[in-house]
Amino acid sequence: MIEESESRNKDRKTQMGRVSYIEELVRLPLDKMGYDLVRVSLTGDKDVCLQIMAERSDRAEMTVKDCSLISRGLSAMLDEENPIESAYTLEVSSPGIDRPLVQLADYERFVGHQAHLECRKKISGQKSFEGILVGVEGDCVVMNSNGQSFVIPFEYIRLANLVLTDKLLRAGSNS
Repeated sequence: MIEESESRNKDRKTQMGRVSYIEELVRLPLDKMGYDLVRVSLTGDKDVCLQIMAERSDRAEMTVKDCSLISRGLSAMLDEENPIESAYTLEVSSPGIDRPLVQLADYERFVGHQAHLECRKKISGQKSFEGILVGVEGDCVVMNSNGQSFVIPFEYIRLANLVLTDKLLRAGSNS
């Protein structure tokens, strides 16, 4: 048990470890409040900003009131757990219409929509893709781009987000 605690403390010291730890901390409280965690981001060296991006579990539009409720609901828990040793600003936001695609399930949810992906490794000679999401096959994202179909391992994807289109706007207004 002590080894596990020491290991967790070492992980918290790295940026990725700290983000993963904060994701663990906030996921259940968000779920209980009726929200899904989209992404946790930690930026800045001197002026540290903890961004928690969430969306309503019922997929209704996020409001400023929702963000405020989340902020108040998580602040005390974050102060108690102290996942960030220095002072920081907590920023709660919605993913927006051109939301980031973070989990494999996001790619399934937005099949038929246009997305932009940046990869860590080249696939067919390129690292950047923009096209229509076709679906998921195992641990890979399938995308049509410039008349070609690409199967992109999820682990290769560095950044991805939906592209603002009329179709996406119509889908957003119908949710």
